[in-house]
Amino acid sequence: MCSKTRVHLTEDTHVDTLTLNDEETAIGERLGNVLKLMRQLTEDSSLRHTSVSIHSTNNFPTAAGLASSASGFAALVFALGKIFLPSYTNTQLSAIARQGSGSACRSLFGGFVAWNMGELDDGSDSSAVEIAPQSHWDDLDALICVVSADKKAVPSTAGMQRTVETSPYLRHRVDHVVPKRMQDIIDAIKAKDFDKFADITMRDSNSFHASCLDTHPPIFYLTDVSRLIIGMVHALNQAAGRAVAAYTFDAGPNAVLYVQRKDTEMVFAIVSDLFGDGATDHADLLNQSGINIDLSTFKHRNGLSRIIKTCIGDGPRVI
Repeated sequence: MCSKTRVHLTEDTHVDTLTLNDEETAIGERLGNVLKLMRQLTEDSSLRHTSVSIHSTNNFPTAAGLASSASGFAALVFALGKIFLPSYTNTQLSAIARQGSGSACRSLFGGFVAWNMGELDDGSDSSAVEIAPQSHWDDLDALICVVSADKKAVPSTAGMQRTVETSPYLRHRVDHVVPKRMQDIIDAIKAKDFDKFADITMRDSNSFHASCLDTHPPIFYLTDVSRLIIGMVHALNQAAGRAVAAYTFDAGPNAVLYVQRKDTEMVFAIVSDLFGDGATDHADLLNQSGINIDLSTFKHRNGLSRIIKTCIGDGPRVI
């Protein structure tokens, strides 16, 4: 899964344009803010008077909770940075990327990335840093379980604004839950401790969605299929006596399952069998792994539209 973005400058027009997946698209407020920042910060004054033509493609379902905006804005800011701000580091560019999409600041790096809150009230010093490169944990895979590629009823930004305004639990989460979890997950990544990594990942996913439920009116991103996947993962891990898989859900119904490569084939078969068209049979792989469990109670035929197998990425690059 990726985004590819091409940027062309011209002095012949005075209008910026955006073509997304071969369709001309209006430049929204967030993209407009990114372009404005680029022009303000560049040391080349001649660039401030050029128009920008952006052509971007990606294979992410848009607005479905699969970080399409994060990928797209990261690719765009990286490309614009090469032109407007060639001396900027990716951490400096990440502070600009988050003006378009908060998660985009993390996508400017490969490997494992931390998004630091910063100290300033306006968030202008909030940026991302790489805590470990892709090569650090190169046998970690991800299975993206697409429950729905439809647009969400509540967009991520609007939902988070509502949560900030109405959820008492969010304040507790920010002050007392996230700081320790951030350090714990960094420690787990550096130690390549999958059991600890899995536990923290799932707990924090649940905590995030608890804050969505605590929002008024509540926000329901998870579906029945999402909850079946959660139950399946916990049952599988308990039967195995170790963490075989870890789920996480962003602001949407689609699960990302982290697995170690030794378990990827088995977990892929389980998910395909339970939530796909039933063409695969996971029982033999479970038996070969010495895991004795019947997962049929979690079955929801055709609950997933597709399963995408991928791994930790290496960040943006010029192609």
